[in-house]
Amino acid sequence: MTEEKMKHSEKPGRIAIVTGGSNGIGKATAKALSLKGYKVYEFSRRGTDYDDITHVTADVTDEKAVAAAVGEVLSREGRIDLLVNNAGFGISGATEFTSTEDAKRLFDADFFGTFNVIRAVVPAMRKQGGGRIINLSSVASLLSIPYQVFYSAAKASVNTLTLGLANELKPFGISVCAVMPGDVKTGFTAAREKTPTGDDVYGGRISRSVAVMEKDETNGMPPEFIAKRIVSIAGKKNVKPLYSAGFKYQFFCVLARILPFRLSNSIVGSLYNK
Repeated sequence: MTEEKMKHSEKPGRIAIVTGGSNGIGKATAKALSLKGYKVYEFSRRGTDYDDITHVTADVTDEKAVAAAVGEVLSREGRIDLLVNNAGFGISGATEFTSTEDAKRLFDADFFGTFNVIRAVVPAMRKQGGGRIINLSSVASLLSIPYQVFYSAAKASVNTLTLGLANELKPFGISVCAVMPGDVKTGFTAAREKTPTGDDVYGGRISRSVAVMEKDETNGMPPEFIAKRIVSIAGKKNVKPLYSAGFKYQFFCVLARILPFRLSNSIVGSLYNK
């Protein structure tokens, strides 16, 4: 362990899995956890070892691949203390012009991928008497964004999964929570799958809405800021079910909870459906 890691280390020997850890928030989180003394395993479809992070090839949508990857970590370490579910992607386009296949692909990665890894990890955490699961959600789970409806819906499902699991797993000493970032400057923006079909029907509102979102993301928080928030939550004795990240987005989350749905949805429409 380097001198820098020894300086920052807390309770050495803890084992963490970060999905989607080859870039963006996942990579920043893996690095930050490593600096805190965790032995970190990064799950992604394509990647390599970096720093002190060990890459394990796994597609979170493939149950067998996930089970094998978790089994590999357990065979090496004998335990898993922390799971950070970060893997996912986004699509954009008018709902009526989005194919069922594309909608299912997004849910397979963003929701069922999270579920697959949780299901593979929980038995080990239960057997060892505890653990922590942190799921990456989004402010968009509370404020559904026009032309990115399926991403919002998948992240809302992650919130619901998180809330239910927090109660189910509490008796086993396993805590579950979700972090809801807002706009973050990562490769997620460039990787978004855009479907411009119907933009003429919608008077150009699809392309304008996506352009606004991409501008916000390009000027958004650095992934290291979200990683710092995740590491802080990982180290807490007790956790809340849902967290936001950044004062601006904490404010948005509060508004989403206290304003009537009709009003909050109207505000979102005024921003993203011009």
